[in-house]
Amino acid sequence: LYDLSGFVRLHPGGEQLLRRRAGTDVSAALDGPPHRHSANARRWLEQYYVGEIEPGDEQVPPRGRTGTRVGTGYRGTQGYLQAMWGASGAGSRVNKGYADLVDWQKPLLWQVGYLGEKYDEWVHQPVDRPIRLFHSDFLEFLSKTAWYVVFMVWMPVVLYLSWVSYTSLAQGNTRLFSSFTTEYSIPVHKYYFPFIFLLGMILWSLLEYLIHRFVFHMKPPASNYYLITLHFLLHGQHHKSPFDSSRLVFPPVPASLVIGFFYGVLRLLLPEVLGLSVFVGGLCGYVIYDMMHYYLHYGSPKKGTYLYGLKAYHVKHHFEHQRSGSFGISTRFWDYPFRTLIPEETFKKED
Repeated sequence: LYDLSGFVRLHPGGEQLLRRRAGTDVSAALDGPPHRHSANARRWLEQYYVGEIEPGDEQVPPRGRTGTRVGTGYRGTQGYLQAMWGASGAGSRVNKGYADLVDWQKPLLWQVGYLGEKYDEWVHQPVDRPIRLFHSDFLEFLSKTAWYVVFMVWMPVVLYLSWVSYTSLAQGNTRLFSSFTTEYSIPVHKYYFPFIFLLGMILWSLLEYLIHRFVFHMKPPASNYYLITLHFLLHGQHHKSPFDSSRLVFPPVPASLVIGFFYGVLRLLLPEVLGLSVFVGGLCGYVIYDMMHYYLHYGSPKKGTYLYGLKAYHVKHHFEHQRSGSFGISTRFWDYPFRTLIPEETFKKED
């Protein structure tokens, strides 16, 4: 018997799918269709194990009454949504030893480097529990962020810099290639601002893909304590605890350092106003990315919508294809040319 009441809204297939199957044996459903659940998904289910149900008490609650107890033979079960997993899964209390490789009562950041060769497998076995990184309460506070803080901090910056960029372009003093030649330089009019802004958003989406794939998903050498620690700080923590709501968006303090770096690069490559226009478009793309990333973990998009498919796609990255694909988050576009798109599962029709 598994109590899924704490997971029902997070289920990639939707809340209603779990509610319809409350109190039933879901052994066959785990093998699909619509998709086969991975070993990590089955391991995830084990976290909600509450006990065995007595034979003959497999009662399905009446429609519309998913709030009732399920399995009257099991004493003490009070969850409002339980699902039974039959013999095909009941024996898979998988890899419990990996949960004991670290002391969860202490900050994890300084422990993970000692895992060595076990780190890569351990970090890609997700758990449903919060993570503490630092001993210092102040550093721990800076490492956590509510989703709305990103919007509140950066959207006013986007609006202000957009106004500055547009009014600066309106003065008519901005020209492309003016540092090389004045005769063939190209004037940049204020009417170009929306297109430059859009270019910045597109460049951000590419940068999002490249950082996620080649930085966040680098495989640190098993012998290097510091690179393992760095990987866990940057992204490993998110894969270990993908539903830790305070660690799904980038905290503003470290984000400001990264954002400042990219602004400096654009200032070196482009005229000041032009670089600022591209930058503000990229910054807007970043805010959209962070908001969407949070929603893909905690939102409940309607079945059949674009976000529903994107949520299922992203969850596959967390539970099955961590190393091989689905590196686009706000869009799948860049997974196509880089050939990291996760293929859709197909099931042969039974006779």
